[in-house]
Amino acid sequence: MYHDKRFQFEQYFPLVAFNHEQIKNSTAGGFLLAEQQKFPDIAKRILSIDESVLAHLTDKLKDGHHYKPETQAEKDCYQLIQDIDHVAHKVQGSLTNRKYMRNEIWALTSYLGAPSWFITFAPADVKHPLCLYFADTNETYKPELVLDSDTRTRLIASNPVAGARFFHVVVELFIKHVLGVGAAHPGLYGETAACYGTRPYHGSQL
Repeated sequence: MYHDKRFQFEQYFPLVAFNHEQIKNSTAGGFLLAEQQKFPDIAKRILSIDESVLAHLTDKLKDGHHYKPETQAEKDCYQLIQDIDHVAHKVQGSLTNRKYMRNEIWALTSYLGAPSWFITFAPADVKHPLCLYFADTNETYKPELVLDSDTRTRLIASNPVAGARFFHVVVELFIKHVLGVGAAHPGLYGETAACYGTRPYHGSQL
């Protein structure tokens, strides 16, 4: 968020920063797991794991089939997978993190019933003055589209952080004013029982 946005325009900085955040979260998750009294058991399980059994379970599970462990070696492999999941679910973008999110959605559906509204939307960032303000280096906000279409597109493409910030603002405003979540008034469609949203790089799903 430096004033001249030098870090936002640097193409590798967001990737490096996100990678460091993932490393930090995984390290914290591993530290919390190892802080428990289970450290000797975890170390023993890792060192004595049967790789052939693990490979066999991998072949069984990668097709999406449910497989119940039978032997002690298979149970040890399952426990090792749970240990890894305990660490990986704290890492944004990981498969385990997505699995935990799916579990949350299923739990919410089980509690409140199937969602009555599913929406995927993508705000037109190249046509919104707020996003252009986020992308440019001008310090004064002027809500007018004075740039031509090609210049606006190049400006937004050169600063992906601006697109992410703009998208975040639009989603927060949508949830508050259209759905009425956290607002003093009901939503456009009445009282909202619950909402769940994910924000991948290519859009959002609520």
